[in-house]
Amino acid sequence: MLPDITCIIIDDEQKAIDLLERRLNILFPNLKILGKYTEWSKGLEVLRTQKIDLLFLDVSMPEKTGIDLLKLIPNISCQVIFITAHSEFALDAIKLSAVGYVLKPIDDFELSFAVNKAIEKIRNVNNNTPTVNSNANNPLKIGIPNPKGIDYLNIDDILYFESVNKYTKVVTKTFSIISSYNLAEFKKIVNSNDFLQVHRSFIVNLHHVKRYETSGVLLMEDNMQIPVSKNVRAEFISVFSKISRTAGFKSKENE
Repeated sequence: MLPDITCIIIDDEQKAIDLLERRLNILFPNLKILGKYTEWSKGLEVLRTQKIDLLFLDVSMPEKTGIDLLKLIPNISCQVIFITAHSEFALDAIKLSAVGYVLKPIDDFELSFAVNKAIEKIRNVNNNTPTVNSNANNPLKIGIPNPKGIDYLNIDDILYFESVNKYTKVVTKTFSIISSYNLAEFKKIVNSNDFLQVHRSFIVNLHHVKRYETSGVLLMEDNMQIPVSKNVRAEFISVFSKISRTAGFKSKENE
């Protein structure tokens, strides 16, 4: 671990700050805590005037939430880990590029996972090594919110997203995860040429398409057959052509 990683803690409950500090002292003794703040305004001042590597932030605080606080610093340079008792803000945390979302009561494994992920990103920044693809809309990992926190998956491993009632099934090469967030929310997160919503119930990773039937059906790598809506078929051919070469192919829509 880098010996010079610095952090601050913002939480309106002093007991919660003390507990987190004790956990960090045990799990990451080289982590330097520069400040602990129970008032969001004082923490905001520090974030605006000092350079830190890592911010531990509560969500529910008087006057402003942790989400509100981050929106006041749109270009925040430090890594952010939310420590909260509220699971319903996980998607907002993802949109703000939080590196971790740990639910109270704090689990040592979840905390260690989040901090180690933050350390990896900090190391890459300090070494001037990019941590994401050159396309800013195509991150290497995606966060899948669930009631206990966020599961981070390699985005390349995701085959497709399927709407299941009000939930979303995220299907990977080896397993699937059910998220309480709807398909529209995931469409915002994976908005890139690699993913396309081909049907009201499906968003597919174009890199994992095995076959396209001109009748309007996709065969995915797990042999799942996914319908392509008529009004999307021309767009599918256009977008897919950007990541592949199809010799002599002519879609029915252009005939």
